[in-house]
Amino acid sequence: MANKIDVKELLEAGVHFGHMTRKWDPNMAPYIYMERNGIHIINLYKTAAKIEEANEALKKIAASGRKVLFVATKKQAKDIVAEKAAACNMPYITERWPGGMLTNFVTIRKAVKKMASIDRMKKDGTFDTLSKKEKLQIERLRAKLEKNLGSIADMTRLPAALFVVDVKAEHIAVKEAQKLNIPVFAMVDTNSDPRPIDFVIPANDDASKSIDKVLSLVSSAIVDGLSDRKAEKEDTKETEAKTEATANE
Repeated sequence: MANKIDVKELLEAGVHFGHMTRKWDPNMAPYIYMERNGIHIINLYKTAAKIEEANEALKKIAASGRKVLFVATKKQAKDIVAEKAAACNMPYITERWPGGMLTNFVTIRKAVKKMASIDRMKKDGTFDTLSKKEKLQIERLRAKLEKNLGSIADMTRLPAALFVVDVKAEHIAVKEAQKLNIPVFAMVDTNSDPRPIDFVIPANDDASKSIDKVLSLVSSAIVDGLSDRKAEKEDTKETEAKTEATANE
């Protein structure tokens, strides 16, 4: 079972603040506790339960050696997502979502390979033989690719899941994942429709403190999963070594 989530910590991080009542999505009603001063307040006990549920699933994905792609392009979430995803060794998109990122993954991989080939040119000296103009063009292309795709350079196959901050802002990513039956984990605020999301975490997706809190809990579950995987590999190696030693006696 995942670690128990402290509701008090969620409260202190402002995870409970939803949107103004007139901006709400009625499908979020089961997760709303009350209305205060024209703002919907999220039921944090439900949030805590949903984080625990999501963490169990994310831990299993990490333990199986598959990737979770984090997606957040809004200003207040970008840096947090980049930091937390990198800390648990997962790919992330924090610039504009590249259309076809999932549904046309082969093309995206080609762009990533182009980046790698430019790097090879620099290493083997080919780059130095180019004219000043060609160098400049290649440098610009490399910078553009790095900005948009640098964080997914090591993602050689489709992710096992998506973790999204703000499903409204990232609706294209959610749609692509749905098409390919890739499960979506997401922070869902009171103005969004939770129905397309497989693992809904009802939470304030606008305040950086709230985003940081939820992402810290989620990324630490992924780290636990990676540790389990490492321990399992070491156990297997040990068992194999013992079996080999016994056979050689």
